[in-house]
Amino acid sequence: MPRIAEARQPAEPTSAEQRDRHQRILRAASKLGAEHGLERMQMNDVAKEAGVAIATLYRYFPSKTDLFVGVLHSQIQHLSTVAPAGEPPETSRAAAVAEVLIAAGRRMLVRPQLATAMLQANNMAQLQGGREYAEANSAFHRVLLDALRVDEADEEDLRMVRIVEQTWYGVLVSVLNGVISVDEADADVRLASRLLLGPRYDGAAEHDA
Repeated sequence: MPRIAEARQPAEPTSAEQRDRHQRILRAASKLGAEHGLERMQMNDVAKEAGVAIATLYRYFPSKTDLFVGVLHSQIQHLSTVAPAGEPPETSRAAAVAEVLIAAGRRMLVRPQLATAMLQANNMAQLQGGREYAEANSAFHRVLLDALRVDEADEEDLRMVRIVEQTWYGVLVSVLNGVISVDEADADVRLASRLLLGPRYDGAAEHDA
């Protein structure tokens, strides 16, 4: 019987030259994804825009899903938390998470087609698994945990940030589909963060008792 090909994991850039090519590919994908979206963008065009061979592109990103999850990961890496560790402890940690998510969402929504492409790729990658998705997911959760001022996360902490992340994705999809405005999305994210995270991280449950 013929062997069924397994999905190949993306290669990891190790040298400075490889990292430069990797970044050029991500920048090219961001530009073309913003213009054409996930379906209409062609991998050959990305390779040409980045100035790399098509084999090099596929070495780092075996599919468009991997490529746009990589773009999402690169954006996550540039996020900074609104509530740094030195901030007074009375500052609402739920509000800090909300502001991180709002800043990330507004940055993504500047280029709606690219935002849609990244979310579509993230959904597909969630089903497929793989290193790019796992790294992007872990990095995003770390950003939210930092905003919550949680150094050593337990299962409950991870569950909480996962639920907030999923809520945020849903809010972004509603904006991209024209269901709500950006201002409404900001208000929704703040409300969701307060309701989901406030009782555990800001002591709202004890205050209400």
